[in-house]
Amino acid sequence: MRRFLAPLLFCLAVLVTGGWAQNLNGAGATFPYPIYSKWFNEYHKAHANVQINYQSIGSGGGIRQVTAGTVDFGASDGPMTDQQLAEAKFKIFHIPTVLGAVVPAYNVPGLQTELKFSPATIAGIFLGKINRWNDSAIAADNPGVKLSDKSIIVVHRSDGSGTTYIWTDYLSKVSAEWKEKVGNGTSVRWPVGLGGKGNEGVAGMIRQMEGGFGYIELIYAVQNKIPFGAVKNSSGSWIKASLESTTMAGGSVKNMPDDFRVSITNPPGKDSYPIASFTWLLVPAQFKDAAKGKVMADFLNWMLDQGEPVAAQLDYAPLPDNVKQKLRARIKEIHF
Repeated sequence: MRRFLAPLLFCLAVLVTGGWAQNLNGAGATFPYPIYSKWFNEYHKAHANVQINYQSIGSGGGIRQVTAGTVDFGASDGPMTDQQLAEAKFKIFHIPTVLGAVVPAYNVPGLQTELKFSPATIAGIFLGKINRWNDSAIAADNPGVKLSDKSIIVVHRSDGSGTTYIWTDYLSKVSAEWKEKVGNGTSVRWPVGLGGKGNEGVAGMIRQMEGGFGYIELIYAVQNKIPFGAVKNSSGSWIKASLESTTMAGGSVKNMPDDFRVSITNPPGKDSYPIASFTWLLVPAQFKDAAKGKVMADFLNWMLDQGEPVAAQLDYAPLPDNVKQKLRARIKEIHF
């Protein structure tokens, strides 16, 4: 009897476990991919019956897929526009997760000193007006530094990207010419440069090409050991991206809007890094599948309690306490 009972109990256990198993599928921004991968893995360890899958395809793809309903949630570093929200067939919440910095990364062999970049210099390079590393504008930012006469190879994103949104949002604030000629968005008509797919693609191109200059999320520069420069902020201080300077940028938001869509590029504060942003999960306000909705809400609460404290390990700044408190109320509004 026992030899028949054991297999039966095993089969029942499999059926019960399988009945509770739940998968969530998401897609979007590459900017927060390192921290999301860590969070989803840690959440799975604590909830063995839940698997959260995430495709790092860029913010534009994340917005398209969540709007089309082909994923359970999206992710973006650039908030959806009023038009995009209006075109969606259902209400979408912006859930801020962490703050990150976008850095001016470069590959100039032989340099013994880290470079500095003023807003005008960065805009000039991306407008195609500054095209050699020993240009007088770069020299003025870096007095006493021996600069190469190599050509600057500009690298930008080829896909719809929240990292691009952050970069061009910053440039639109600091350069009237950039704002008029190019503007900001997840995709823009670039005056110059070569395109790479994802933060991974841009980082790889900069590493491979001598003279390369482009923008990537801080963790990609750190992990790939790519040099990146300090940027002059709105107070005139030269600030390098770090956990502390990104946190200072986030602290510039005194009153978070109810929909959490906010820009913090070029913020006030002498210690604030100027090219930083919140990044968001794009979550339906109403889940047709109640089980998925319950898991999503539970994960978001876990993120606030267990995920935020480990953000600094990957050079992301955790959410300010006032934002976390406001976000807890928003999570309660997710219906399932």
